[in-house]
Amino acid sequence: MIKIFMFIIIISVVVFSQDGIFRKWKTIDDETGKPKSIVEIYEKNGKIFGKIVDLFREPNEDQDPICTKCEDFRKNQKIRGMVIITNLQKNGDVYEGGEILDPKKGKIYKCKIWLENGVLKVRGYWGFIYRTQTWYPVN
Repeated sequence: MIKIFMFIIIISVVVFSQDGIFRKWKTIDDETGKPKSIVEIYEKNGKIFGKIVDLFREPNEDQDPICTKCEDFRKNQKIRGMVIITNLQKNGDVYEGGEILDPKKGKIYKCKIWLENGVLKVRGYWGFIYRTQTWYPVN
């Protein structure tokens, strides 16, 4: 009985100690307060990336938009499937040193992300000016 109990504790520690950022997150539009997209955070070659896997669109909106305002290699590419977070690296409890693209404006900002009370805090900044969004886990 004690061996079974210890096994359950060990498995629980391993499962729940895994980094909780690697999953899908729901983003919220700052202006409307409505869900905007689902972004999947993943690791590739030791760096952290985020890709838009789905969009929430009004019936009268383009259901598969492209990034007409992007100024880099993503110009005129579909937003669904687009990598918007690039090259973050873990630094303690924060992931930083990379960039985030706002496809609506076509602007690229420095980025850092961190978990806080079960939600993902995503900060895009330019110099001392920044904006922090709260992204919610998708079940």
